[in-house]
Amino acid sequence: MPSSVDLYWLPLGAGGRFVRSNGRIYEALAARLQRRDRCDLYHSALEVKLDDVSYVIEQAPVWNTKEPERGVVAEGPVGSRWLGQFKLFRYEIRRWRNGIIPDIAEAVASPQHLSTGIFRARRLLDLAPAFPAATWGRDELHAGEMWNSNSLIAWLLARSGHDTGAIGMPANGRAPGWSAGLIVATRQNAGTVSRDTQAGCPHAADVTQLSGARQ
Repeated sequence: MPSSVDLYWLPLGAGGRFVRSNGRIYEALAARLQRRDRCDLYHSALEVKLDDVSYVIEQAPVWNTKEPERGVVAEGPVGSRWLGQFKLFRYEIRRWRNGIIPDIAEAVASPQHLSTGIFRARRLLDLAPAFPAATWGRDELHAGEMWNSNSLIAWLLARSGHDTGAIGMPANGRAPGWSAGLIVATRQNAGTVSRDTQAGCPHAADVTQLSGARQ
């Protein structure tokens, strides 16, 4: 049966000025602290096709759509565990059958067609509810980077056996949280983890070259 996995890179805050402005402030501060040039920030999402059915996998705020059948399989807090008791500070993991990716028209260098097979595509879908729902924006899993929507996509691809080293970022792009997802997936897959210290804009393909353990 036909199967495919497509990766989309969406500019952080696509479709909304507030998130985009905050992202630019965050990146300006991060670049200054790390003594590098500023990068464009991206949020990732997946479209998986299996047995002629399409699924969208994405992390998003619980309040940003009222569609009742959006395939929510897990939820987690934003900012802190205490704040997570309020709907405004919760995110959800969606495995949305025949769903949509909001603002897909703004995607850059997308879609990236990832090499896959029926087993990997099905495993990716099955893993979505098992995603570690750690606090968004924090490093509770000691991966050296914040946990967020990019962590979800990187974790799913790595845990399901996809070649994350073949994934490319848009030019001058950065995906905060991607490395964290790969590191946690590596721990769970092999029981070991290591990480390179990156300079400049860390590309998605770069963060698969892991060396140097971090606790």
